Amino acid sequence: MCILPKYSTNIINFSFIIALLFSPFRVSSQNPVWTEVAPGVWKTTVGIPDKFDLLKASGANPNTEALAKLGTTAFPLPASGIVAESTDSKTFLRFPLVKAEQLYGFGLNFKTVQQRGKILQLHVDHYGGTDNGRDHAPVPFYISNLGYGVFVNSARYITVYAGTSVRKDSPEAPQPLDRNTNKNWSASPYSDAVEMVVPASGAEVYLFAGPTPLDVVRRFNLFNGGGCLPPRWGLGFTQRVKSLYTADQVIEEAKAFAAKGYPLDFIGLEPGWQSKSYPCTFEWDKGRFPDPPAFVKTMKEMGIRLNLWTNPYVSPDSPIYEKIKPLTGSHTVWGGLVADLTLPEAREIITGQLQKDQVSIGVSGYKIDECDGYDRWLWPDVAKFPSSTSAEQLRQTYGLMLQKMTTDLYRKQNSRTYGLVRASNGGGSSFPYVIYNDYYSHEDFITALINSSFAGVLWTPEVRGSKTGEEWVRRMQTVCFSPMAMINAWSDGTKPWSFPEVEKEVKAIALLRMQLMPYFYSEFAKYHFEGTPPFRAMNLEPGFGESTVSELKNANLSENPYAEAVTREIKDQYMAGEYLLIAPLFKGQTERKVVLPRGKWYDFYTGKLAGEGEVIQVSAGLDHIPVFVKDGGIIPMMPPLLHAPAAGEKFDLVIRWYGKKQGNYDLYDDDGETFDYEKGVYSWRKIAVSSDKKGKLAGSISRVESGKPDNIGKVTWKMMTE
Repeated sequence: MCILPKYSTNIINFSFIIALLFSPFRVSSQNPVWTEVAPGVWKTTVGIPDKFDLLKASGANPNTEALAKLGTTAFPLPASGIVAESTDSKTFLRFPLVKAEQLYGFGLNFKTVQQRGKILQLHVDHYGGTDNGRDHAPVPFYISNLGYGVFVNSARYITVYAGTSVRKDSPEAPQPLDRNTNKNWSASPYSDAVEMVVPASGAEVYLFAGPTPLDVVRRFNLFNGGGCLPPRWGLGFTQRVKSLYTADQVIEEAKAFAAKGYPLDFIGLEPGWQSKSYPCTFEWDKGRFPDPPAFVKTMKEMGIRLNLWTNPYVSPDSPIYEKIKPLTGSHTVWGGLVADLTLPEAREIITGQLQKDQVSIGVSGYKIDECDGYDRWLWPDVAKFPSSTSAEQLRQTYGLMLQKMTTDLYRKQNSRTYGLVRASNGGGSSFPYVIYNDYYSHEDFITALINSSFAGVLWTPEVRGSKTGEEWVRRMQTVCFSPMAMINAWSDGTKPWSFPEVEKEVKAIALLRMQLMPYFYSEFAKYHFEGTPPFRAMNLEPGFGESTVSELKNANLSENPYAEAVTREIKDQYMAGEYLLIAPLFKGQTERKVVLPRGKWYDFYTGKLAGEGEVIQVSAGLDHIPVFVKDGGIIPMMPPLLHAPAAGEKFDLVIRWYGKKQGNYDLYDDDGETFDYEKGVYSWRKIAVSSDKKGKLAGSISRVESGKPDNIGKVTWKMMTE
């Protein structure tokens, strides 16, 4: 389906005519042509885009089958209100806004969820403490509460005016006011548009329809291949050990976890596993690890996998240095070569070394560090690369290409991986990597977790250290309700039991993480097959936010304080999967407010009614984090094992049901380790709670189809609400 614009005669020039003759989409016009390229997804091409962009860097392939299931919908914006023009090697984009419309997205922001009124430059970088567009995943994608999203497929530093610019020809241009006499004067007059500047002669632009904001996010993720499906062990607990640990010290640490009864699925080795780092050799240090194959084998026999730290810069002492040198940029990082990863030969040299030295002996994944910034650390924008890809474009996509390169390496082994990375961007939703950084604000980490759901990335509020036992347990609680439950002890060697006064509480939350594995694994499967983020903002939850705001914006706040709560920015509570609402407490807090969406919500621990579409005040001791369950919620759990079930290992299921409503849940199962699920080797089992003729509620779980995976042992039910 095409939506044809009315071209304005005052912008027709020679370049426009040439573009129009050779491609109906490459127009430098005020109203671009849109073509529906998937159900609910439209594309336009403005000017002459760069040959290299985000989707090419990531290699993203749309999940057309899943997109088709979302169905068709109407073009979500007035086409006449969208303006696109390419001139002077710049592309200008404008999208209309209406009053009371709110925007989300524009990357992995740490302090704000609502983005209207921001000026940003979307630039891959370390996060510096300000939401200015420079962060680990500056994805040029935004979502409106009205149910549409915009994605600019460009690997450039894009400048965004998210409802800040005011044009003199705007139909809703604000009237000038006299600051001397008018109290309504504002330094930020009303703006009715999102405007962007792409520093290139053209760009591909995609428009995603809803009808709901969650549907927009689903379409975006599915268009980028669907979310990642980690191995089951990736959702267990991980400890990153001190930087210069030896093989014997790592083994002793793993034994300590087992002896103390703490779960552990994979250990992260920091820079000291390599013979040299900063820059890296990509080979084992034979002093600390004299026999890597035997070491890896020993760890696997203990039920523990290994994840290796690295950064991508090649040391002169690396065995691949001379071979890769002609395929690298003009500038170095810490004296190491920067490979031009757009070149297949460069990727093959690096992956060849990883395969030979690590993957072939059973290493399960990587932590890819320092591929984001700061400017003084990475290559400058004046750097030159053999492919002629600009330094700017490589900066925007280096994290994407590293993720793809290593994911493809494991795919060849038919073995799933799950790791950490410092940079990502649009197109990277399918990569099994979680973003982390050196910033350490607990509150801002939760805001980032919320914003990750708008950006098609995963984020972990990792735990490194704390000043008190109280802070330690509060951080542990939130990391266990996130995509990766991780302690990063590379610097000080912190252990889960480092604060004896809260050791019992820390162990309990780590074991709860393991109990919830069937639920979290199913939610990640929905991320992959349906595009639904496993951890997401309240603004994406039905019954919260936009529909409620429209009804309550004129409410009497003295009579209904809930009206104010749902219109403000919510950045300290979030959804974990289909049914769980997480409301963290931070250091020094003993109570907090929680905004409950419409419907009844129940306490996770007791099953008692907590509230219904209202703001509640909750208190919680150090023994638990406030968690609430939607009415009719079904939570499949398993015994608190110390390791995730291996392929073919059966585990018992304890199914909790909350509330009064009948409920359903789709439980996912596969071998937990390989990519065979891509060949259809997986199963969905329908869990249901329904009432019989006498009104008595009972639970049921469907049988597994013949030939499909079945790792479920004994099933028991726990009706939490009396």
